[in-house]
Order: sequence, then structure tokens, then C-alpha cells
Amino acid sequence: MKKAYMGVRLKRLREERRLTQQALASAIGISLSYLNQLENNQRPLTIPVLLKLNAAFGVDIQLFSEDDETRLIADLREVLSDPQIGETISTAELRELAANMPAIGRALVTLNSKHRQAIERAAAMAARLGEDRQAETVILPSTPYEEVRDFFYARHNHIAELDDAAEHMAQALTPTGMVTPAILSEHLRASHGVTVAIDGSSTGSHRRFDPKAKTLHLSRLLEPGQQAFQLATQIAMLSLDRELMALVEGGSFRNAETSVLARIGLANYFAGALIMPYGRFLAEARRLRYDIELLGDEFGVGFETICHRLSTLQRRGARGVPFFFIRVDRAGNISKRQSATDFHFSRIGGTCPLWNVYEAFASPGRILTQLARMPDERTYLWIARTVTHRRGGYGSLNKTFAVALGCDVRHAPEIVYASELNVDNAASATPIGTGCKVCERANCPQRAFPPLGRPLVIDERQSSFAPYASSAR
Repeated sequence: MKKAYMGVRLKRLREERRLTQQALASAIGISLSYLNQLENNQRPLTIPVLLKLNAAFGVDIQLFSEDDETRLIADLREVLSDPQIGETISTAELRELAANMPAIGRALVTLNSKHRQAIERAAAMAARLGEDRQAETVILPSTPYEEVRDFFYARHNHIAELDDAAEHMAQALTPTGMVTPAILSEHLRASHGVTVAIDGSSTGSHRRFDPKAKTLHLSRLLEPGQQAFQLATQIAMLSLDRELMALVEGGSFRNAETSVLARIGLANYFAGALIMPYGRFLAEARRLRYDIELLGDEFGVGFETICHRLSTLQRRGARGVPFFFIRVDRAGNISKRQSATDFHFSRIGGTCPLWNVYEAFASPGRILTQLARMPDERTYLWIARTVTHRRGGYGSLNKTFAVALGCDVRHAPEIVYASELNVDNAASATPIGTGCKVCERANCPQRAFPPLGRPLVIDERQSSFAPYASSAR
């Protein structure tokens, strides 16, 4: 742990508990002068002091995590990159704000979100009234999918209530073995009177529930692991309807469409947690050094499903490696993105072409590894591979995606994929960014747009993003 000066956070904790400096110092067994130095950033906050705070007040150590600080810096960088602000905010200033006044930083992010929503509503109202608005004043509204992603992102991609419920159910269904489609089908029949039917047709949806006939129809194209996932999703819909709705209502979504999508996402989360119960899955992941393919064999599910589950292991007191997960198609569209920790996926200007998730399409089925260094000089380990969703026979179009799993390089010793990488050599890391419009790397050979909020300096001999620029120079 590097030196962490978090005096403002410590002051806020004391104020929330309505304690004097003397009372807090006595409670955690340090001197008043030492506490005063900590609160004024004259001394770093150490692990022993954090442990004393946890023992005395039950404070989650994650409250003082640098991961959350980096996550907030990324959010603030995107918010404050708007050229209309008229100020150039340095990375040092963003880091200072995130480290010492995180509540103010989060408030700025929230205000920006509400500002965007207000502009969206004004634009929609103007359109209904037939007014001609300037295109540059209209911000494209966030889609229901993006709103649901933000919902999971705010919770570090971990829904404790659903994880606990799924683990208890898995223990009741099969104390030691794998949660199989047969076990789940029998549970549906015994607990809900639902019959499972495997459809002979190769078309249609993977899962269709007929509440009147109490029949769950599954596509015959599903592999056993996929069948288990769909069965577990239906169990969530039937067994945890009240819990799902309470979580959806707590999300304060803007419309019914988004609420429905969030409910499905939460049911899917429960399904993954039921097939891969938290405690057993975390123990196996650690034993196998997070080998995705071996974990897939152990739990009977595919590569993508294991990656998604690995990004959710953030139970308090039993955290796994904090992974981030992303899925993209060949065109660069992001269809899934989940972050258990501090990595930020930008909404502005796409993602970085130097990221190995895009290289995966050139080597289908092969696992690629990469050390990637972000503009803030933090280095990450990335694992990427293609996955194909097949439908039908000859002539049918298959869906091919690249999925990637990443984590901070400090976790590399725990992960099998880092075995052949020189993680101690910073020069071996590929410099990447979150997207051209918010990336500060001015000399990147793959830059497509100038960064927002920075003066545009164009060299006509070298500019690769000028209109109609020729690549033959």
C-alpha cells in the first residue's frame, strides 16, 4: 500500500459519528496529536489504523480505497472535459478533489447527470412543440441499457441480497455438487408447478414462459450450462419477485421500459449466482488461479459466463480479484460492460483501438493477454478472447463477440495469465486510453479525435483526424 493521505475522509467519518477528536483517538487507541496529523494530511493513513477503525466502528476499509478514488477521477475527467466549462482541469487537481473531497466529486458527477437529463427533456419537449433546435445543443439521451449499466456500476457490480439468496438456495438444492438443469427443472416443478419443455424449433427466443399453462419453453439449441442459466432466471422471476421489485424501485429509473430491463438484469444476476454460488466459486477461482476455462469445466458454463461472474466477486469480507468485464462486436459496439472496481468505460468517443479486446477478432478462440497502461500511469492486466453464439445450421448468421476481463496489475501474482508477462517492467505495457475524446495522449498514432477541452493544434503534414486526411502521405 502506498502512502494514502485521506484526512478529509477521516474528518467526515468523525463528524458523521458525532465524535470529538479526543473521543475518536481514544476509541482506536492512538494519541490526539497523531489523529490531528492524520486529519490534516501531515501523516498517511496506515493499514493498522484502518484495521482499528474497522474493529471499533465496523467501518468498511473500502471507504478509504484508492480504487474508488481512481474510479471517481475517471468520472470527473469525463464530466469536466466539456469545452463549455471554459476551464482546463489538470489530472493533479482531479486527483486532489477525489482523494480529499470525494463527496463533492460525486455530487459534481450527479449534477452533471441531472443536467444532461434536463437538456434531454427540454429537447424532447421542443421537438413535440415543433421548435427548431440547434443540433449542437441537444445531448443524445442515455438509453435504458446505459441507465441499467449505471445502476450496476454504482453498486460495483455486486448485489449482495441476490448473492446471499442464491447461495442459500444452491445449498438447499445440492449441498456439494453442481447445480444442473435437471435439479433446477425439478425445483420449478416441485415449488411452482412449472413444467419445462424443450422446443424442437431452432428459431425464437431462448426462454419463453407461459403463466397460464405453467410451462417454461427452452430452445433446443441451448447448451446444458445455458439451459441452467435460463432455468435459474425463471426461478428468480417466480421466487424473488418482491425482492427484485424492491431493488428496481430503489434504482429510481426514469420509465417503465428501463425498470423492466433492470428487473431482467437482476434476475440474470441471480441466475449466475445460483449456478456459481459465491463461496464455492470464489474458493475454486483462487485454487485455479482464475483460470477461466478450468472454471468453466468445473461449473459447466461457457467462457463469457465465467468472465461475467468473476466481475461480481465483491462481497464484504470475502472479495475476489476486482475484475472489470467488457463485450464488444466487430464494429466496436459495447454490448456489456461491468466494473467491480476502478476501471472506467468512457461514453465519449468510443474506446481505444490499442486495447487487445479488438485484436482478439484476428485470433478467434485464442486467449490474448496484455499489460495496458492508462494515461494516469496505472497499469492493468487484460485477458481477451472471442466467443461465438451459434444459431441454426448452414447459412445462418452467427454472433461473434470479443470479451475481455481486466484487473489492476498488482493482482497479477494471483492470476495464471500473468505467468509469462513481465509485470515488473513498466515499459512493456501498451499505452491505451478510455477514448480519444477524453484521452490526453497527444502523440498516439491511433488518435481519431482531438481531446475535448484542449486547444486544437493541427499539423497538416501529420494530422490523422483532419477531414478527408489521406493515409498515403
